[in-house]
Amino acid sequence: MDSASLPLLAAGPSLQAPLAWRGGQALSRQRYLHDVQALAAQLPDAGPVLAMTADRYRFALALGAALLRGQSGLLPPNHTPDMIERLRALFPHAYVLGETGAATLALPTHAFIDTAHDTAPETPLPMPLIAADHLVAQVLTSGSTGQPMPHGKRWDLLVANIRAEAGRIAEQMGRADLHGVTIVGTVPAHHMYGFESTVLIALLGGAAFAAERPFFPGDIAQTLASVPRPRVLVTTPFHLKALIEAGIPLPPVDLTLCATAPLSPQLAARAESALGGPLMEIYGCTEAGQVATRRTTAGPEWQTFPGLQLSGDGDQAVVSGSHVPEPTRLADVLEVLGPTRFRLLGRSNDLINVAGKRSSLAHLNYHLNSIPGVRDGAFWLPPETATEDVVRLVALVVAPELNRAALLAALRQRVDAAFLPRRILWVDELPRDPTGKLPAARLADTATRLLAGSRHG
Repeated sequence: MDSASLPLLAAGPSLQAPLAWRGGQALSRQRYLHDVQALAAQLPDAGPVLAMTADRYRFALALGAALLRGQSGLLPPNHTPDMIERLRALFPHAYVLGETGAATLALPTHAFIDTAHDTAPETPLPMPLIAADHLVAQVLTSGSTGQPMPHGKRWDLLVANIRAEAGRIAEQMGRADLHGVTIVGTVPAHHMYGFESTVLIALLGGAAFAAERPFFPGDIAQTLASVPRPRVLVTTPFHLKALIEAGIPLPPVDLTLCATAPLSPQLAARAESALGGPLMEIYGCTEAGQVATRRTTAGPEWQTFPGLQLSGDGDQAVVSGSHVPEPTRLADVLEVLGPTRFRLLGRSNDLINVAGKRSSLAHLNYHLNSIPGVRDGAFWLPPETATEDVVRLVALVVAPELNRAALLAALRQRVDAAFLPRRILWVDELPRDPTGKLPAARLADTATRLLAGSRHG
């Protein structure tokens, strides 16, 4: 193999081994290579490609086919008309690969090839090699101006990243590798967390994944039961809490991987008890990729992946090494305990000062969501006005069994009185995105609208 190129699929598992499971049926790694080659022949000459599908196998097909054509995959934070227009401006040759009959977007659109009824291929194909420095994915985030900021992801750095993640997951499971392990993800493949920990972990880490993306607790349980053990559930605190509180019988899960927001040790302990296996959190960011993990019930310390080092402290913490070749400042406040160990204190942009006292919204949300009866909740700090000397917090809460007095009494046991919310907005749900994240702009819009409605009503 040329040192300047790396294979599309990790060495180790047989090509007859599953890469994916759909409806309880295995789709082999060899089948994937044949499907990728067939799809690549149908793609336009230029990209990148935006895969519009909830099927994880088809998303992986779009990625592989694009790589065979020397193109990249697009991973935007959402698919709103405004975002699509911005993608057109950033990437003039971008196109959509979507399901037949799906709603059209303002981009050239092509349909996936239907291979569901094809017989299993018998002829082995040579393993595709991808240039090490090829930008295989353009991951977009919204900056402070609201403009999407593209971050190109190189193939060799993604390979190093996923190898480190696969090793850490295997170590936590007491295994030598992830061969034979099946991933069930509640997170979409087009978000960085789902991209790395459900799609790439199969392509590059030796695991397989369920093609489905279950959302509701019953669907998650059904999908878990449809794939063989050992099983790994890749999820978020929001999805995990809903699953545990549903009270339904759950198939055993050999490891739960959680990300997008810090998880309380209480919920982690409940999850380990309900699912029968350890829970591991993963910490990372779009700019640096995956950085560290912790077993939440073992304590608050995070351990970086091999080859990564930390420097600085507080809101000046920097990570470098391995798949982060350029020192990258992290957007969180860290207590750096050593080059490879830290505690996560909160987002650098969510530190607040109320009546001369400091805290973070992440810290307050943690305590709000630890209250029995709170299904979901978040604090919001309104912008300062000339009419108020002290801006007071607002809480948006999903807790149909609680009243204001009970909620405030529970909060008083957990947080300083300065951070008790002046207004509590009772809602049916919070405006979370498909990964369970709660974008600040969405929260602010919802709170502002509800407050305006209560004043006018």
